[in-house]
Order: sequence, then C-alpha cells, then structure tokens
Amino acid sequence: MNIFEIKEGMGMAWDSLKANKMRSFLTILGVLIGVAAVIGMVSIIQGLNKSMATQIESLGSNTIYVTKEEIGIRLGRTPAEIRKRKPITFDDAMAVQELCPSVGAVSPQNWGPGRKVAKYKKNELTRFQLIGVMPSYEEVNNNYIKEGRFITSIDVHYKTKVCVLGEDIVEGLFPHVDPIGKDITLGGRNFSPKRFTIIGVMEKRPSILGESQNNFILLPYDTYKTLYPEEKELLLVAKPITPELMEKAIDEITEVMRRRRGVPSDKPNDFAVSTQDDLMDVYHQITNAIYLVMVVISSIALLVGGVGVMNIMLVSVTERTREIGIRKAIGARRKDVLWQFLIEAMTLSGSGGVLGIVFGLGLSKFISMVSPLPATVPFLWVLIGFSVAVSVGLIFGIYPAYRAAKVDPIVSLRYE
Repeated sequence: MNIFEIKEGMGMAWDSLKANKMRSFLTILGVLIGVAAVIGMVSIIQGLNKSMATQIESLGSNTIYVTKEEIGIRLGRTPAEIRKRKPITFDDAMAVQELCPSVGAVSPQNWGPGRKVAKYKKNELTRFQLIGVMPSYEEVNNNYIKEGRFITSIDVHYKTKVCVLGEDIVEGLFPHVDPIGKDITLGGRNFSPKRFTIIGVMEKRPSILGESQNNFILLPYDTYKTLYPEEKELLLVAKPITPELMEKAIDEITEVMRRRRGVPSDKPNDFAVSTQDDLMDVYHQITNAIYLVMVVISSIALLVGGVGVMNIMLVSVTERTREIGIRKAIGARRKDVLWQFLIEAMTLSGSGGVLGIVFGLGLSKFISMVSPLPATVPFLWVLIGFSVAVSVGLIFGIYPAYRAAKVDPIVSLRYE
C-alpha cells in the first residue's frame, strides 16, 4: 500500500467524522476517556514522585533508621513473631554510638502514647506528637532550629522542663505571638499537667503524602522519661560520618544489634535497618498499586471504545456496500479494501487518542495550578497514549475490514 492510498483512506475517515460528528464523538468517547485517564494519572504520579523524592531527601540523604519492624506496607494484623520482637532501646542507641566507628551521630527518639493536651491561655491542641530527643536530633534528622535554641546535654542531664515546637504547634497556640520564653501546659493520659518553657521553634519541613511533619513538641530525652517511665521502645536514627561510609555504617550497626539481641549466626535479623532508599521503595509500592488501578480503568474504557469503533465500522461497511463494489469493479484488490477500512478505523480511534491527550494534558495543568504537585507528563507517555489509541482501531477494525474485503462485487453493485 502506497502513501497515496494511506492519505486517501485517512481523507475518507475524516469525511466520515465530519459527516457524522455526534455519532463519531460517541464512538471515540471510550478511547478518549481511556487515554485521558492514562495521561491524567501519569501526570499525578509523576508529580507525586518528584514531590516525594524532595520530601524524603529533606529527611536526610544519608540517614539510617533502626526499628523493630521492617518498613513496608502490611495488610491485616502484624504477625505474632514480629510483635514479640525485643524493642529498640536507649541502651542500643548508646551501644551503636560507642561501637560503630563509621557512625557520626545517633538520635534515639521516643513518642509519647495516648491522648495529649497542649494549652496556652485559651488555645488548646490535642493532636500532636510529643517526642523525647537528644541534642543530636538536629544533625541526624536534618532539621534545625529556626528561632531560639535547641535542647542541650545540660537540659537532658538535669531534666529541665523546656520544649521546642514544630511550626504547626506555633500556628495553633501562638497566632501572631512570639512563642520564645512563653510557658505552655502539657498533660496526657499517663501524667498530670505540667508547665514547660518554650526555648525554640524548628524550621518548617514539607509534608509527606499530605501528612504534616511539623506537628510535634520536642522534650529533653530524660525529661520525657519522667513523663513516660514505662516506655522502653524507641526509634533509633543514625548518621554516618560521611556519605561514603553509609554501607560500612549499616554493616557495623547490624553487627552490633545482632550481638546485643543474641541473634544466632544462622538466623535472620529480628530488627530492621532502613535508609532513604527503603522509604522510596515503600512509596513505589503505593504508586505501583495506583498504576495497576490506572491500567484497569483505562483498559475498560479502551475496550468499550474499541467495541464502539468496531460497531461503527460494521455500520460503515453496510452503508458503503455499493461503494466497495464499485472500487472492486474498477480494479481494487481485497487487500486494498482491507487497508482502506483499517486506516479509517485507526484514524477514528487515533482522533479519540489525540482528544484524550489534550484532555489529559489539561488535567495535568489543572492539577499543577490547584495543588503543590509539579504535575508533568513525559513525552514518552504521550506517545504511548497515542500508540495505544491507534492500536485499538487496528485491533477492533480488523473484523469490519475483513468483512468489507470479502464482499462480492456483483452483489455489491446491485445493493441499494
């Protein structure tokens, strides 16, 4: 088939589209929705990928997390063997600090359980994290003081009643007021209300998956332990001396933890050592699930669109039976008729693909305008969307084209 015949087939398809605008639009609607869904979802996921990568990098590019349970997505209840694991303790953190030469700093962090209340005059907050930290918290978590000062080793040693606030706490308790030097009242399910002096405010951190990372109050670790003496388990966060020592630091931490927890040499770890890459892996598990849903939705829409294309092409074959007979009578071969109708079907579905790409790009632009996500669509996905749309026309146009190709020219010429 030469280029002239391809142009002729596309011209006929466009004439058919213009002659039956509403019918053609309804025919390609499924293809349009399927391609628009792909382009729109890809733009959202690409925006999330960029945003998530930036947010996780803000946690520290060479941060190591030691936890009792592996970081990941778990459906249902946690298995009993994991629930029975020994907790990560403050002594573990000190052992890592002393016995791992590649580790530059260690930050044990403990979260207060149960309901908590923070008050300043008439303002009150109940949903926040109360965290016991050491002076190394800033360096290890890549989160530094913005106003005032941070917790010192003297605060920890003497169990001073001081605290450092996250940005959300400042906005909730001290709108238009400088919080430094003010006293707030902290109370909880496990301890009676006590007064704490605010000594600092932390710099604002970006949200992760829509969850704020600034809704916390930091206390000196030993002060925290006076409020929650029964709490033994904590999160151990460490940082190597240099990024190049990351792998060596992980090996040293793993060895120290295995010895301390008495793990036999032939048994797997009963704890988890994770990094920024592991957090991204968890995130990719989520986005892969979104991709799967996207594929299912778009596949259904494309299937409906393909059936619509097949139906309209069968109608077209019936309507143009006499035309087919005339073409065959003047020398058109079966394959010429076959390709003519295939090109028409691909042009029809390709038009739906183009409209779907336009709608998808518009959705991407709208998302970037109304949200902080830098929603973008890679050119590769635009190409994939168009190719899939054309492929739908090719696949679902084969049967109508085959029927047109095998029409008897003598019968066709007598058709009214």
